[in-house]
Amino acid sequence: MAVNAAPSGSRRTLWAATMALATVIAVAACSANADSPAAPAATGSHGAHEHAGGLPAPQQPLRAGERFLDLETAEAYTPKPPAGGGTDEYRCQVIDPGLTKTAFLTGTQVMPENVAIAHHGIVYAVPPGAADLVRAQDAKVPGPGWQCFGGTGVAGADVESGEDEDADPGATWVDTWAPGATEALFTQDVGFKLEPGTLLILQMHYNLLATDGEPAGSDQTAVRLRLTDGTPQTRELITVPFDAPTELPCTADESGPLCDRAASIADVTKRFGEDVGGMADEQVEECSQGTPKPGDTQTCDHEVPVPMTLFGGFGHMHLLGRAIKVELNPGTPNAQVVLDVPQFDFDNQRLVTLPSPVDVGPGDTLRVTCTHDAGLRKELPELSKLPPRYVVWGDGTSDEMCAGIMTVSLREP
Repeated sequence: MAVNAAPSGSRRTLWAATMALATVIAVAACSANADSPAAPAATGSHGAHEHAGGLPAPQQPLRAGERFLDLETAEAYTPKPPAGGGTDEYRCQVIDPGLTKTAFLTGTQVMPENVAIAHHGIVYAVPPGAADLVRAQDAKVPGPGWQCFGGTGVAGADVESGEDEDADPGATWVDTWAPGATEALFTQDVGFKLEPGTLLILQMHYNLLATDGEPAGSDQTAVRLRLTDGTPQTRELITVPFDAPTELPCTADESGPLCDRAASIADVTKRFGEDVGGMADEQVEECSQGTPKPGDTQTCDHEVPVPMTLFGGFGHMHLLGRAIKVELNPGTPNAQVVLDVPQFDFDNQRLVTLPSPVDVGPGDTLRVTCTHDAGLRKELPELSKLPPRYVVWGDGTSDEMCAGIMTVSLREP
């Protein structure tokens, strides 16, 4: 997900998709009439439903011009442990908010019904152009939703846009929930622009460790959206990913065929296709002068190609992630850390807002640094029974990523 002035291949696709957002920022969610707390969902959609026992009170009051829209998954789901063993399930469900007019999304609150098994949740917004792909995925899998990990699990409707470099992004990462999390609000007049026809995808991570992997009841999670009509001065937010390679070798006491880098990349390609499988070599070419540098910590510098304002961000790695940082103009008198997650937690990938917005543009550099720990593989139930591997970029549980995903608003040159 590198962002360069002239990226190539699948990495060029990711930046082209981000730039498409500058003119068509269809990120998502829902709207309602200003004097109504919720808009009805479209016929047959997964939209507004009664939450058992009622919804909790808003964590923070409405501000001038804002309104709440309460939504819920269409039906309760009972998590099941993976067929190959383990205690975790990642389940995606679609929510159609029945959007009838454009609005700005300024806050999100995720409210699980069964907090005993709800480990964390991610809300994705899917623009109208990718909605049919999501509906098709939902229709082909029996029961509520489908299994997913690290994204929406829908090709063409994920945070990466796929092979068509002219296509709009298939989804936008709107918010993340973990137990104890509070609603993250910007104090500036900004928001994600939401357009009619968009869908939400709610990914819930259910953990059955407390019940030894046995079913522990159902869950029907609700999502509360904070919306406003905006003004001519409201700035549209988008998310821009800045990545670095993952070149994590097996530990000294591990061995096996997948500890070979080439074999590991071939395995990723077999599981996810050439577009994902080619990311490791492309990242090394652009970030490490074409030579892999195996180790726990990796970095990549990105030239900022267009004027933009940084409002916040969050780090994205998988289960072996330890820390992530994004620095502006490192090594210069004007150096500034714009994202710092010294103790990364996959289950709490929360948006971190900046104390004040930061303007960047051509001539500036953003450096992303990630640290992973292969030793965690033996400690995690999801990974402990899998063969050791040289870990590179990939979409699976045993693969890794390194991306500082910044929430920004583009500025006029």
